[in-house]
Order: sequence, then structure tokens, then C-alpha cells
Amino acid sequence: MAADLSQIVKAYDVRGVVPDQWDESLAELFGAAFAQVTGAGAIVVGHDMRPSSPGLSRAFARGAAARGVDVTEIGLCSTDQLYYASGAFGLPGAMFTASHNPAKYNGIKMCRAGAAPVGQDTGLTEIRELVEQWLDSGAPEPAQTPGAITQRETLDDYAVYLRSLVDLTSIRTLKVVVDAGNGMGGHTVPTVFAGLPIDLVPMYFELDGTFPNHEANPLDPANIVDLQKRVREEGADIGIAFDGDADRCFVVDGQGNPVSPSAITALVAARELGKNGGKGTVIHNLITSWSVPEVVREHGGTPVRTRVGHSFIKAEMARTGAIFGGEHSAHYYFKEFWNADTGMLAALHVLAALGGQDQPLSRLVAEYDRYVGSGEINSTVDDQKARLAAVKAAYQGVEGLELDELDGLTVSAADWWFNVRPSNTEPLLRLNAEAKDEAAMAKIRDEVLAIIRG
Repeated sequence: MAADLSQIVKAYDVRGVVPDQWDESLAELFGAAFAQVTGAGAIVVGHDMRPSSPGLSRAFARGAAARGVDVTEIGLCSTDQLYYASGAFGLPGAMFTASHNPAKYNGIKMCRAGAAPVGQDTGLTEIRELVEQWLDSGAPEPAQTPGAITQRETLDDYAVYLRSLVDLTSIRTLKVVVDAGNGMGGHTVPTVFAGLPIDLVPMYFELDGTFPNHEANPLDPANIVDLQKRVREEGADIGIAFDGDADRCFVVDGQGNPVSPSAITALVAARELGKNGGKGTVIHNLITSWSVPEVVREHGGTPVRTRVGHSFIKAEMARTGAIFGGEHSAHYYFKEFWNADTGMLAALHVLAALGGQDQPLSRLVAEYDRYVGSGEINSTVDDQKARLAAVKAAYQGVEGLELDELDGLTVSAADWWFNVRPSNTEPLLRLNAEAKDEAAMAKIRDEVLAIIRG
């Protein structure tokens, strides 16, 4: 097919509409390129429940095998289950998923052995260049001896490994509503939770890549309405929502109120530091709450602030030897999980913390939720650089303010901060603001929005 790879090869993965932007013939070339760039003798491949995923995944496997690489197919899996396989087997991996995107999309998340990320600066550019070359000149010559394609089941081993990292055997019995959004959480949760003191109330566990109930993106408030309602109806202790490929989790308390991913980051950081004798580095991106570095320091740890984006978090995890990392987007990274992100392990930590004491979740997380945040507010602008410069000009040189440009522009005062950063893919500026109370947050939020949209 005639393909414009600039439209589907993103900063961290491949993603586009099937078959309009890419198809199985292109997936086969990506498999061959992945094999060549990683130089591996063997790889592991998995896929989600989207209708196009099995065919694309098998085509990728054929492309790699044609280059002499042995391929282990683990079939239906969550993204963090693929990372588990990459880490446990010591093999590069490829996961076919478009996460929470609509059904017509699909994509590839790739990693090197040990779940090390493949992004623009770590191999994805070279993979794209090879595929473009082969689109022009024809597919590469196959190896004299093709690799073998074999199947292996990993779900049970994945579940055992996660449960070895968090002990839930002695917690009080919890009533837990889980909304899988018809995504891969419906595949992994029953096995991971099996035998634990959990009264599971499943929602939308049927694997269906057309997402008939709601979009599998729990960060959008519209997509957790059903979960909130069910938690209240059931009198449950907690509600958990997973995204389409189940690498992110979102939490609501027993009243159905959303729990900030920053509060979850702080809670899990405190637990991980406790396991590590009160020592260790914790990574957080620059739009997580001030609560996160405060809690990390209070528990003896060292907080390290990064740009937004999983490749930056993973790079800092590796560089600093960090024990844990968290993002506002409900991605949680663990040293014990090859520095990769896993929503399931974060969920197990929250359940262990909740079930290890008698308070409701709302009271438990209050300690970790100390400020009022705006959430991310997107504004469409004609000129990102000009509007960002206007915001900078308004605050530069003002006494008592600190400005930094680690990622976009962050302005900090004694009792509030905000960050404005440009989208890499759309003509948007993204604003996040936080303050000690609602009035102060609303004031700075509206002030900055007036400049952005002025």
C-alpha cells in the first residue's frame, strides 16, 4: 500500500487507522525492520482485542521470522503483560494495540529486551527509515533459514509475578468494582485477582475492540460515570477502571469520587519507600501535584522531576536507579517491573493499602491529596510559540515567581503553580494549574487562559 509513515509513526509508537493508513503488508515490514534494528535472535509479540490485532500481529511475526528471528507469540494480552514477557524472557517485544483510541485505529508499542522503550531516539526512527526504504525498493531478501513462530501462554506467570510483589493475602475482604471498558483488563483481572480476599464486581469484561459501552479512556470523566454509579449502588469499597490495553488504571473511592492519579502516585511512592527502608528516588513529571514530592521527602525519598512522556520517565528511572515513577495520566512505573508501566501493579498496591487498615479510601488518600488542581485544559491556538511567549512575558520578572522551561513553561509562586506546554501533534496549548485552595486555583487558571486565548 502507499503509506505516509509520518502520519503513523509517533514519538513513542506506531498508531493509525486500519486499513486506510496501514495494514498487514506494512505490519510485516515493521516486523522485519524491528528484527534488523534490535539485532535480536528472538522476540516476543502480543496483541489486544481489536478486530484487526490478530492479523497485524501475525504479519509482524512473519516479517521478523523471515529475517531469521524466532518469534514467541503470547496472543491476547495487556500491554504490561507484554512488558512482563519481555522482561522475564529477556527479549525485545512488540504489542499490537491503540490503547484507548477508537476501534478503527491500531498500533504497535515496541520495546527492547527487558522492556526498555523504543521511541524516536531509541530505534523508532531507524525502524521507520527502513520501512520507508523497503516501500520504495521492495521487501528485503529473506534469511536463508527463517525463524520459528511458536505460541506460549504467559497470563498465569504474569499474575504470579505481580502477586509476588504485593502481598494481599492478609487484607480485609474488599468489595471491588472493576470497569475493564471491554478492554484487556477483562482478560487479566480474573486471573490476577483469583484467590485474593476480593469480592469482585466486573463491568464490561467482554473483550470487544469496538468498545460498545464507552471509550476505554478512564481519564475522560464521561467514561467513569458507569463505574461511579455502580460503586455507589454496590456499596463497594473502591472502583478501578482500566484503559483499553490495561497499562493504566484509574481509581474512584467508595462514594464514587475520582481519586487523583497524583494522590495514587504519592500513596504508592510512600509504600515503595517503606519497602526500601525509607530510601530511594521517585520520578514524577512536572504536572503531577506538589503533593508527590512532598510525600516522597516526608518518607525519606528523593523526588526527581521530569518532562511529560513515558520515554522521559523511563530514561530517568534507568539513569537514577529510581524505585518508582508516576504520571498525571495514570501511568505508574516500577523498578521491580523492569522500569515499565503497569496499571495492574499500581491497583494491587492501592488494594493492599486500603485493605491493610479500616478507614475508607477517601480518608486514606486525603493525606496524599493536599491541593486543588485544574486538570488539563486544552486551548486551540493559531501560533503556539507566540501565545506561549505572551504567557512568559506576563510573568517574567515578577517578584516572588520562579519560571522554568523544562517542558513548556512552568511558573511557580508560594501557593500556586501552572504549566503551559504545546502539543506535539495538534495546534494546542495545554494548561495545568494547582493551588492551595479552589479560589486561588480558579484565579490563576482564568488569568492564564485569558492570555492563551486572548
